[in-house]
Amino acid sequence: MMYAILDIETTGGKYNNIGITEIAIYRFNGYKILDEFHSLVNPDRPIQPFVIKLTGINNKMLNKAPKFHNIAKRIIDITSECILIAHNSEFDYGILKTEFKRLGYIFKRKSICTVQLSKKLLPNQESYKLGRLSKALNINLINRHRAKGDALATLKLFKLLIQKDP
Repeated sequence: MMYAILDIETTGGKYNNIGITEIAIYRFNGYKILDEFHSLVNPDRPIQPFVIKLTGINNKMLNKAPKFHNIAKRIIDITSECILIAHNSEFDYGILKTEFKRLGYIFKRKSICTVQLSKKLLPNQESYKLGRLSKALNINLINRHRAKGDALATLKLFKLLIQKDP
């Protein structure tokens, strides 16, 4: 089985108007990382102030970043024949599908949500938010609310969940 562990940071805003500002993907075979992709993304729209404060990503940082269409092929390649894994996959996968739809491409992958899986396999946790869950499970989470740090924590969480229920 092949997995693509994913995290996306966005501009914030209304669902149909959100743009990706950062993306990280780890191609994972259940044992080790086989490939990884990380990029800031120029969303062609301003980032909401609360998101700038949360992520530390600002509009100036994204001026010279590639636009989504420049990295779309890489995303397709690294996720091909993979199950997408994300903490709140409905959001991350939904955003990806929206960005691809804007390019006239239908992006379709199976997906697993580590929030839902954690609730099933790790009942009685105080919180299922990535930061709190990572702390409770002694998962080292570096660069919270940045795509690469959150994706890596999600990968470590997913490894733990696989061990609980292969």
